[in-house]
Amino acid sequence: MFSAATYNESELVSRLTGGDQQAMAELYDRFSGAILGIIMKVITDQATAEDVLQESMLKIWNNIKSFDTSKGRLFTWMINIARNQAIDKTRSKNFKNSSQNSSIDDSVYVSETVPAVGASVDTMDVQNWLLHLPEENRQLMHLAYFMGYTQEEISKALNMPLGTVKTKIRNSLIVLRKKLNVT
Repeated sequence: MFSAATYNESELVSRLTGGDQQAMAELYDRFSGAILGIIMKVITDQATAEDVLQESMLKIWNNIKSFDTSKGRLFTWMINIARNQAIDKTRSKNFKNSSQNSSIDDSVYVSETVPAVGASVDTMDVQNWLLHLPEENRQLMHLAYFMGYTQEEISKALNMPLGTVKTKIRNSLIVLRKKLNVT
């Protein structure tokens, strides 16, 4: 574990784009726990989630030059990559074959309080943001962004019109943007 150097976000990005492996090790040490937590909201199998984490970190390393600081924070960009990797994994043929016995009804559960994922303030605990939403909207956001369901799948699982699902998710995103002052 590399703990000798601690870079702020802009220094870390600069070093990563320069191919600094020590910066990548720090990135991994600093964020892998939170990223694994996000992945495990989509993929509950620990070994598969860890594989997706490794694939995500490799993708982050290979695509760091495409990160644009004007569009958001490094952690948010990494979370999107990891979440997309996890969703892609669940949609893969091999994953579907290995989990044929579980039904969508087994997965539709959202607790009253969503547990925290991040370990530090800098990691921007996404799940706590959802607490600013009404319960129904929180459930829709959880299914869409942490479980990897499409809006159509949510509509079917919750027996809710597709237009209503789309509107509630869009409104939830607007509320969250206002709460977070994100443009």
